[in-house]
Amino acid sequence: MNILITGITGLFGSHLAKEFSHLGKIRGLIMENSNKSLVNNPDFEVEWHKGELSDVDSLLEALKDIDMVIHSAGLVSFSPQDEDKLYEVNSVGTANLVNAMLIAGVSKLVHVSSVAAIGRNPELSVIDEEYKWADSPLNTPYAISKYWAELEAWRGEQEGLDLIVVNPSILLGKASYAKSSSAIYSYVLEENRFYPKGDLNFIDVRDAAKITRMLVENKAWGERFILNKESIPYRDFFSEVAVVFGKKAPSVPLSDWLISFASLTTGVLKVLGMSKSPLNKQTARLSQQKIRFENSKIEKLFGYRYYSLRESLEWAKMP
Repeated sequence: MNILITGITGLFGSHLAKEFSHLGKIRGLIMENSNKSLVNNPDFEVEWHKGELSDVDSLLEALKDIDMVIHSAGLVSFSPQDEDKLYEVNSVGTANLVNAMLIAGVSKLVHVSSVAAIGRNPELSVIDEEYKWADSPLNTPYAISKYWAELEAWRGEQEGLDLIVVNPSILLGKASYAKSSSAIYSYVLEENRFYPKGDLNFIDVRDAAKITRMLVENKAWGERFILNKESIPYRDFFSEVAVVFGKKAPSVPLSDWLISFASLTTGVLKVLGMSKSPLNKQTARLSQQKIRFENSKIEKLFGYRYYSLRESLEWAKMP
């Protein structure tokens, strides 16, 4: 099987490449000057193909002789200034890929979405795959762009694609990988004082990649799956991080009224693993929500044994 992976140089994409190298040959779609450090693995080879989601011609070239596409590329930003860019990369980019696959006759697509694309409802504390998107003040521009991207993927299924959608929660990777969700560790490493009162949903990136491969092997086409180990209070998560990394854990709960203070901008965003984005009340309020993304669909299918939080953190600490 020949497999094209978009976003292969990112945290999840690089682990997906390793997992799916057991099923076939990997081709990576990369932009000019992409950093390949996460995919420099001696266990498997990657055929590199330069292209962009905005360039349909480059996508058609990349799709030659491909049997399946794993679409993990996307923009993560919570800056109001990036709203248009989020739409172009996540929604329009997915539409371009779907259209190119239909033209090229490539029928299998694994679409990497996010739990953000499932949406939020302040009245619900548990959300599963059956939850229907509803407008909410808690839906960020990022969440909306990922929801629209999912609609494009499902539109592709209606037009003939075999589709699996996965919705990962916060992905725990190496602490040395300073981008993406792995930046959440830095908040504890810097010994900040505050912790949000809400819950953190997370999964080890290795588990997320392996489950995604298992879904393909089990031909779970036409379905969506939440990838989430568990939901725990931020305070408990940060306390565990502090123990493993030998740091002092945050000890002061973040009150709602404190969110409006500019002095907390950096701290709150690092809590959310979004240190490069400016604070807005919407993202800060999300960290105050007590919510659990239900993983029972995966449990019923596989009875999967996840890495424990301590195992994930001990691995994250390693160089």
